[in-house]
Amino acid sequence: MNYNNEKLKYYLESILNIPSPTGYTHKIMDFIKSELDSLKVPYIITTKGALIISLKGKNDSYQRTFSAHVDTLGAMVKGIKSSGTLSLTPVGGFMMSSIDGENCTIETLDGRVYTGAIHTTKPSVHISGQEATDLKRVPENMEVVLDERISSKADTEALGINVGDFICFDARTVITEKDFIKSRHLDDKASVAVLLYAIKHLAENNIGLPYTTNFFISNYEEVGHGASASIPENTKEFISVDMGAPGLDQNSSEFDVCICAKDSSGPYDLELRKKLIEICNKNNIGYKIDIYPYYGSDASAALRAGWDMKTALIGPGVFSSHAYERTHLDAVLNTLDLVVKYSLEK
Repeated sequence: MNYNNEKLKYYLESILNIPSPTGYTHKIMDFIKSELDSLKVPYIITTKGALIISLKGKNDSYQRTFSAHVDTLGAMVKGIKSSGTLSLTPVGGFMMSSIDGENCTIETLDGRVYTGAIHTTKPSVHISGQEATDLKRVPENMEVVLDERISSKADTEALGINVGDFICFDARTVITEKDFIKSRHLDDKASVAVLLYAIKHLAENNIGLPYTTNFFISNYEEVGHGASASIPENTKEFISVDMGAPGLDQNSSEFDVCICAKDSSGPYDLELRKKLIEICNKNNIGYKIDIYPYYGSDASAALRAGWDMKTALIGPGVFSSHAYERTHLDAVLNTLDLVVKYSLEK
């Protein structure tokens, strides 16, 4: 099936470059809502701020729901030090070493945005020598150095920065000539772009669906409760479109859609997994099956909350997850093709 790769890349780059750590997702939701408005596709907004888009099908009593999450890793201001630098607390789970030296923005309650960089408290080997190298990368040893002329806590407070303000990591998005996609937050913005494009494709082409199909854009997945509520009540099959995790001793690939058989929450539904694999085989969609021991998804959250439905987990293979990540456009396209083909499956 032919897709507009440039439009898909536009969605990818736009979504990746809008800061959206868990708890601060209104800007990216505004972007998605504006795109849906331009497509004349209706949606509802849940109390928690998630988006649900429903495309009607012939069977409305047996529904399918795809999910992807816009919230990302990030941090919050934990305190302002006497020097004017900021201590921080992580939002989501990541290695603190992965943000050492990273540029960031700080966004205040009244909408002011400041730039800065995250460093250890001993960032220079010329000053601290081996102590700089040996310093453990933990939140207590990390701080945000603001790009402002400040030298005291009072100077920083005068900027309007306070405890609880969000710290957003620079995405540093790059798409190479050979279609490698390098960026923070491919987990899970690559899949959000996939679902947004799938909605566009199905709606603009007036494609009839055998089952009513919902798209659940969640905003609290990284902290564990993204899709725990507000799933359309007739959902019988729930597919979390997140990411695969290529790496040491894993079967996943940066070029394929990855189908998860089991993660830390247990096995996903066998019948649904077989159906996804059959669709891939029938349509020459590149895929890999894998198991992720340290992973959970919106589907995991939904099951823990008591939803009675079959669940699956798919997504493009994303290398170096929860750090500076990489995938390939082929993996994104294979994921898109599986979402679209599954939506048409009777």
